[in-house]
Amino acid sequence: MYYIIYPLFYALSLLPLRILYVLSDCGAMLLYHIIRYRRRIVRKNLAAAFPEKSEEERGEIERKFYRWFCDYFLETVKLLSISEGELRKRLEVRGTEEVVRCYAEGQDCAGILGHHCNWEWLSCTGIALPEGSKIGLIYKPLRSKVFDRLFRRMRSSQPSGIVVAKNDILREMLTLKRQGVRHIFGYIADQGPRWTNIHLWLRFLNQDTPVFTGAERIMKKMNNAVFFLEMTRPERGRYCVTFHLMTRDPASLPEHEVTRRFFALLEDSIRRQPECYLWSHNRWKRTREEFDRRFVYEQGKVMPRKKD
Repeated sequence: MYYIIYPLFYALSLLPLRILYVLSDCGAMLLYHIIRYRRRIVRKNLAAAFPEKSEEERGEIERKFYRWFCDYFLETVKLLSISEGELRKRLEVRGTEEVVRCYAEGQDCAGILGHHCNWEWLSCTGIALPEGSKIGLIYKPLRSKVFDRLFRRMRSSQPSGIVVAKNDILREMLTLKRQGVRHIFGYIADQGPRWTNIHLWLRFLNQDTPVFTGAERIMKKMNNAVFFLEMTRPERGRYCVTFHLMTRDPASLPEHEVTRRFFALLEDSIRRQPECYLWSHNRWKRTREEFDRRFVYEQGKVMPRKKD
């Protein structure tokens, strides 16, 4: 199946972006008006995140979200064949001077980001980083082996990008370290953890939100310089990525401080461009009330409450 599907996606990627955006507009109309893809979840999330906005304002964000969502998919497909010249015209990378300084001083880096704008294009930021360094793209393997292989191909389309399953992060980092290869690993850290992985709740987008803390633990263990990767979309077909240094010594900070700072910065980015966030994800399906009813946090572990 992969050898059938991949040529189709590659052929699609050869189309100019202006044509892909025409297809995207058609897809957005189909998803929004006919299929009504996850409209209930999108509407619920927007209402909870922006209670201060009117229904008309939230409706405008909702419609723009579906347009961006289809753009995101086709822009990701475009990675299969995009030239470096076109990539440099469409992706501006700022703030890499601090990354270069860390590399020069023998320190590897970590980037923390959310599902905002086109996170897949972050694999291309190597065009602004030292030659020979690597960008580690951490991912959760998809259930479909065909699409898992396809998306790994898209994400590793640039020479500096390597795709690493989340369970292999430390092994890959240690391998690169032994080889003397400077690297930055990117953590998409705004996903919802399973019940037994909830070690921290934060107020995020007006809601009590369970968050992952594993990325912070790895950063401290590996003594990485930590950057918040802010992504903006100045206009359709153009992105800007800015590396904001959060700390060069994460182990010196209080527990969960890196995670707290990240979510505050991510929320600021989302509020500036709300239509470019992944509102179709059922991010808040696990509530604090249900967690307190079913689980207890003991000695650093989440344990089911004992029945009376």
